[in-house]
Amino acid sequence: MEPMDKMANIEPVRLGPNSKFKFECHKGVKCFTKCCSGIRITLTPYDMIRLKKRLQLTSEEFLAIYTEPHLLEKTDLPVVTLKMVDDEKEACPFLREDGCFLYEDRPTTCRYYPLGVATLSHKEGADDEGFYFFVNEPHCLGFEEEREWTVTEWRRDQGVDIHDDINRSWTDLVVRKRSFPPNIKLTDKAKEMFFMVSYNIDKFRQFVFESTFLERFAVTPQIQEKIKHDDIELLNFGINWLKDIFFKETPPEDQARR
Repeated sequence: MEPMDKMANIEPVRLGPNSKFKFECHKGVKCFTKCCSGIRITLTPYDMIRLKKRLQLTSEEFLAIYTEPHLLEKTDLPVVTLKMVDDEKEACPFLREDGCFLYEDRPTTCRYYPLGVATLSHKEGADDEGFYFFVNEPHCLGFEEEREWTVTEWRRDQGVDIHDDINRSWTDLVVRKRSFPPNIKLTDKAKEMFFMVSYNIDKFRQFVFESTFLERFAVTPQIQEKIKHDDIELLNFGINWLKDIFFKETPPEDQARR
């Protein structure tokens, strides 16, 4: 999940958590909002949860109005990108003259900018401390500002550390699927389940509580109460369930109790 999709053809310069850089974006910068056009933003599960709640839409309504489906490179997993406005600028649908109208709930990719992430795994305790790089867009004048940050300070200031933490198990699942040999493919049903857990959390909740799911998997009453009302708890529950489908890590009854 390289958060900055537009960087595909630029050789990254490796940055670590303590690397320093100068950058600031505000309305006084001449290039303000130019980075919000001509891009492809892959949404994470937590992006979906925040955006649909902000707009007071169901998951399916948000998917239909604001997203486009894609298969993630080297994984064959279905993901969605934000649907850009169909005009010459191909701008973000949430862009207004004075900036993003849902800035507080902006996607992970937007929070990272002007950084990108080359290290896919956010797994806690991983040996790799993180591989970040600059999104070197010629029009960006934010690098001429004087505010200095470390990568860690920037991530914390932008709230992207919280996004990465919530998405960690999902990202780890995607990374592990990428390591599969090319000849090992997921079934259409498995991909359908992945998409539902990742992007249609409302449908997944219906699947858990309105199908025979709870008859087939032993889910404690405490867990049931949590996932009935909390989208993030339900997402974590769903990722554990997907790991069992993909990797057969644990008996279904054990993973259901997590």
